[in-house]
Amino acid sequence: MASFKPTKIPVYPKLGEKVTQDTLYWKNYKAPVQIKEFGSVTNIDFSPVAPYNFAVTAFTRIHIYGPFSQEPIKTFTRFKDTAFCGRFRSDGQLLVAGCEDSIVRLFDVSGKVALRMFKGHTKAVHVTDFTSDRYHIVSGSDDNSCRLWDIPNAAELTTYQEHTDYIRCGITSKLNRDLFITGSYDHTLKLFDARVDKSVMTMDHGQPVESLLLYPSEGLLISAGGRYVKVWDLLKGGQPLVSLRNHHKTVTCVCLSSSGQRLLSASLDRHVKVYNTTNYKVVHNFDYATSILSLALAPDDETIAVGMTNGILSIKHRKTPEESNELSGQHRRRPAYRVFVKGKNYIPKQDDYLVSKPVKQHLEKYDKQLKKFNVSKALDVALESWTRRKKPEIPVAVIKELDRRGTLKNALAGRDEQEVSRLLHFIIGNVVDPRFAPILVVAAEMILDIYQSVIGQSSVVDRQLLRLQDLLEREIDYQQDLLEVLGMLDTVFASRLPRKEVPCPGVDRPNGLTEGEASTSRPQLQAT
Repeated sequence: MASFKPTKIPVYPKLGEKVTQDTLYWKNYKAPVQIKEFGSVTNIDFSPVAPYNFAVTAFTRIHIYGPFSQEPIKTFTRFKDTAFCGRFRSDGQLLVAGCEDSIVRLFDVSGKVALRMFKGHTKAVHVTDFTSDRYHIVSGSDDNSCRLWDIPNAAELTTYQEHTDYIRCGITSKLNRDLFITGSYDHTLKLFDARVDKSVMTMDHGQPVESLLLYPSEGLLISAGGRYVKVWDLLKGGQPLVSLRNHHKTVTCVCLSSSGQRLLSASLDRHVKVYNTTNYKVVHNFDYATSILSLALAPDDETIAVGMTNGILSIKHRKTPEESNELSGQHRRRPAYRVFVKGKNYIPKQDDYLVSKPVKQHLEKYDKQLKKFNVSKALDVALESWTRRKKPEIPVAVIKELDRRGTLKNALAGRDEQEVSRLLHFIIGNVVDPRFAPILVVAAEMILDIYQSVIGQSSVVDRQLLRLQDLLEREIDYQQDLLEVLGMLDTVFASRLPRKEVPCPGVDRPNGLTEGEASTSRPQLQAT
C-alpha cells in the first residue's frame, strides 16, 4: 500500500521590505553602545563645534561625552537636586542648566565650579537656553514664568508670566537675539520678543507641549506633545500646516538632521520615527527597549544619542565606508556549506553506497484527518480562526486537495448555519485574490448548489450571500474596466510603432524617395 502523501501547501512570493535610500542611510549605523546613568536621561545636547561632544543630563549630574568615549570626559555634580536641560552655547565653551531647586547655573566647560547662579524662580527650572548674541539666558519654570537673564551682570532683565501651567520646553532664535518661544502644559506655545513686555504670538497645540524645534530658516516651528507632532508657519501668524499622529503614546522630543530634510521624533512608545520634511511621510523607524525621554542627532549626523526612562543612554555611530565594504565582503566570502566528510570536491564512486536514515513523517492536523478520510473534519481544522486569518493558503490548499479527490462536495455538505457562515466568510475575504480565486469560485458554486433549497431561511447566510454577490459584481466591473484600459493602451502603443514599407512588386523605387513620393513620381502603369 502506498504511503500517505501530505497536502502540498504552495509557497507564494512575499513582498519584502521596500528598500529605499532612507532605509540604507538610517540602517548604516553600528550596534548601539549602551551606558548606564544614575537616573532617567532627560536631556541630550550636542556641542555645535567639533569634535561635537554631547552633554547628558541625568538625575543630579551632567556628563559630557566625547564622540567615541564610553566614559564621561567631564562631569558637573554641583546640583543639590535633579538637574534639567543642560545646553551648550553656540561657541561650545559655556553650559547652562536648570535644577529642581529653582536655580539656573552657568558652567565653563573647561572648569567645574558654576560661573554664575541665577536666582529668581520659585519652582523647578526645566528650560534653559542661550540667546544668539551669547550674552543672555532664557529660562522657563514650573512657577509658570519665563525669564531673561544677563550673563555679565548676573541680573534678571525681564519676566513674563503669561502661561497658566508648567513651562517644560523652549527654544531661542539663532537669527534674532530678542526672540524665543516657550511651550507649556497649558497646551499653548508663545513667541516672545525681548523688546516688548508681552508675547507677540500664541498658538494652541491642543495637548501638553513636551518639545519645540525651529527650522534653520526659522519660518517653521515644530511642536510635540501628546501623540501629535505639529508644524506651524510663523510667517503667517502661527498658522498650523501639518498635524502628524504616528505614535501611540506621548511624543517627548524632536530633532532635525543636518540637512533639514529629515525630522526625527521619539516617544514613550519606544519608537523613533523619521519623517521626510517635504511630505511628512514616515521613511524609517527605530525601536528601543523602553520609553524614550530624550533624543539628539550630531551636527554631522554621525551619531544618534537616545536617553531612556531606565537610565540607559544608547549611542549609535555611523559606519565608515571601509567598515561597510568589509562587512559586505564578509557576507560574500561566507561558504555555502558547513561539513563535508571527504571534502567539498569529492565525487561519489560507482561502488559507494549511501546509508540514509529514515525520517519520521509528522503530519499536520488536517492531513491526519485526510488520512482517515474524515474530509469534513479536515476542512474544519484548516478553517480554524488563526489559520484562515494568518495563512489563508492552507485552507485553500486543503479545498484544492478535496476537489482533486472528488470529495469537496461531501466536505461542504451537511453543515449548520454557523459552519456555512464561516465558509462564506472565508470565501468573501479571499475570492478576489488571484492566487485563490479559481478554487474558491468552485467551492462557492458547490455551496450554492448544496444549500439552494434552504436559502431564505437564515438571515445570516442570506446577508453573506448578498455580500458575495455584490463583491463579485464589483470585481467583474473592475476587470472589465481594466480590459478597456488595456485595449486603449494597445491602440496607443500600436499607433506609435513604425510602419513597415511594402514595396510594389515589379516597380523599382527611386533612390532616396519614400513610398508616397515614389508613387507620385513614377508613371502610371498601363493595364495589360
